[in-house]
Amino acid sequence: MSEPIKVCVTGAAGQIAYSLLFSIAKGNVFGKNQPVILTLLDIEPVQGVLNGIVMELMDCAMPLLKQVIPTVKEEVAFMDIDAAFLVGASPRREGMERKDLLKDNIMIFQSQGAAMDKWAKKTVKVLVVGNPANTNALICSRFAPSIPRENFSCLTRLDQNRAQAQIASRLGVANSDVSNVIIWGNHSSTLFPDVRHAKVVYNGKKMSVPEAVKDDSYLKNEFVSTVQKRGAAVIQARKLSSAMSAAKAAVDHMHDWWFGTKKDSWVSMGVMSNGSYGIPEGIIYSFPVRISNQQWEVVEGLEINDFAREKMDVTAKELVEERDTAIHLCEN
Repeated sequence: MSEPIKVCVTGAAGQIAYSLLFSIAKGNVFGKNQPVILTLLDIEPVQGVLNGIVMELMDCAMPLLKQVIPTVKEEVAFMDIDAAFLVGASPRREGMERKDLLKDNIMIFQSQGAAMDKWAKKTVKVLVVGNPANTNALICSRFAPSIPRENFSCLTRLDQNRAQAQIASRLGVANSDVSNVIIWGNHSSTLFPDVRHAKVVYNGKKMSVPEAVKDDSYLKNEFVSTVQKRGAAVIQARKLSSAMSAAKAAVDHMHDWWFGTKKDSWVSMGVMSNGSYGIPEGIIYSFPVRISNQQWEVVEGLEINDFAREKMDVTAKELVEERDTAIHLCEN
């Protein structure tokens, strides 16, 4: 076995982390031969819960888990870490406007970005899960200037998994038979799930998803709406937000970032825009990316039709507005 890597999970006493921590400790993220040291960050009122989670992790007796460090101090949580799952965020409460949500989260992610800038390894891979994830990741990166901005990403893999599962269910195939689904934009109700370039193994033949589905109206309307509103549907059904599926998506995201994507395939990640596909620079936007040697690159050259262009621009506009609001709040 190699030397242990150090991994931080924030919001560690919460629902998503409860599923995520087990997967990290078991080796589902960083490999079956990679020992890990976990640092668990949360706030003082939930220290008792955090201690209980530490007990449970110990009781799992997993061979890869070398140490667990629970803490309420950022300097302890982020010291020399190799990877971070920033799950903890201020939730949206009843009657709260999006501006108020951004304001609450700016305080969290400004502080965590500055802490990582000071204490984390400069090679750290940072995945922001807590919503509004795109803009939280942007603020975190902004306050960690010594860490490459390419090392900050946000979770849109959950939306990709949701879209992939919808297509698989529609066609009656395994989820693994569907590939190259794209999520463009913001992890919000404006996101655009795009399957025009996706592939599926259907009736023993690999073909495009539109060719297999044979229902353009469904793909432009019901499918898009279902994926956009899936998080709200989960909340309505279980009275709590997505947790197990969010943790699984975070595992998928970081695993692929660590080990790379398969040949001829891509995944969706919220990353810093460099202007690809006419998306404004300086926002964290979900693109299709290929990954090699722990470095992502946007998949270029995909054809964008008028329908896609409109959807991509709508979600980009929302992110630009979020960015401008967040920066204004930071400066004031």
